[in-house]
Amino acid sequence: MTIKTALILGATGVVGTHLVKELSNSNNYKEIHLLTRREIESKEPNCEVHVVEFDNLVRYADLFNVTDVFICLGTTIKKAKSKEAFRKVDYEFVIEAAKMAKASNVEKFLVITAMGANSKSKFFYSRVKGDVEGTLQQLELNSVHIFRPSLLLGERKEFRAGEKISGMIGSFAKFLLVGPLRPYRAIEANKVAAAMYAAAQKPTLGYHFYNSDEIEKLTTRS
Repeated sequence: MTIKTALILGATGVVGTHLVKELSNSNNYKEIHLLTRREIESKEPNCEVHVVEFDNLVRYADLFNVTDVFICLGTTIKKAKSKEAFRKVDYEFVIEAAKMAKASNVEKFLVITAMGANSKSKFFYSRVKGDVEGTLQQLELNSVHIFRPSLLLGERKEFRAGEKISGMIGSFAKFLLVGPLRPYRAIEANKVAAAMYAAAQKPTLGYHFYNSDEIEKLTTRS
């Protein structure tokens, strides 16, 4: 078994925190590098924290010399304060990371977008996520795994009243969304993290997309 190395962007988010645990608890990764905006404490012996300027990611290109790159970046327009700032985090930072991953010839690039991602959508959020997916396909990396969860369930460091209420509704609605509606089910953040880990262990090339129901299946098959 090949012992791998990994880089995670967005390690402090709702999915990222679970992903750090997934990777560090496995025997497959000897080194895990976490790129963060601010200093954080990591209790995992195989994790190394790097405080970086995301506006100038190219300065840290050497950190992309890893086996797998995981992208869990994401914000909200409310938190970002403007559409331009939102796009910078959810599109520009992701694509800049993808370009450096390609330059380093990483084996797998795994990223979270969103259900309904569509570059032609009338909704700005979905349009940005669609732009991410489209640009990634143009870059032609070795192996790209794109996760499109519906509503994410999980504890966040900052309180978001709207998402808390939506999460409660989403948890209940899971039992009603069956058959062709199954892809619209809300999904727990830890399951998305587990699916990202599982996909990274598969010897697959090309582009792969996973909606919430497929994410759920991936965790049960791993």
